[in-house]
Amino acid sequence: MPIFGGINVVSIAVPDLDAAREFYRDVLGLGAPAYDLPDAGWIEFATGGAGGNLAVTSAEAGWEPSTGTTIVLSTGDCHAACALLRARGVRCDDPVVYPGYVTFCSLYDPFGNRLQMCSPAPDEAPDP
Repeated sequence: MPIFGGINVVSIAVPDLDAAREFYRDVLGLGAPAYDLPDAGWIEFATGGAGGNLAVTSAEAGWEPSTGTTIVLSTGDCHAACALLRARGVRCDDPVVYPGYVTFCSLYDPFGNRLQMCSPAPDEAPDP
């Protein structure tokens, strides 16, 4: 019998919970927080899937943006989501396509934390 049954929540530290609430709720479109506990240093958002939630937590002294462990959000079309987020002022790297596997790109919250989004990739590389 497995010890674990999936991921419940992944959290990322931010230096400003109010600004994070606005960005993750409105700009990324995650909607109203599932849990909004700023006194506890915790705001949690549903991500629209069974894979678990995303939480933002109060950063400790000496905090630096996270670029190591990466939160990856699913989307139906990485290229379209990238264009939409760029139109909303979000810094996004260009999507990368691995034909038959995945399309992904990195995006950054207002504090410099790197996240990624991914979608299915076409079966073949486009003709040059």
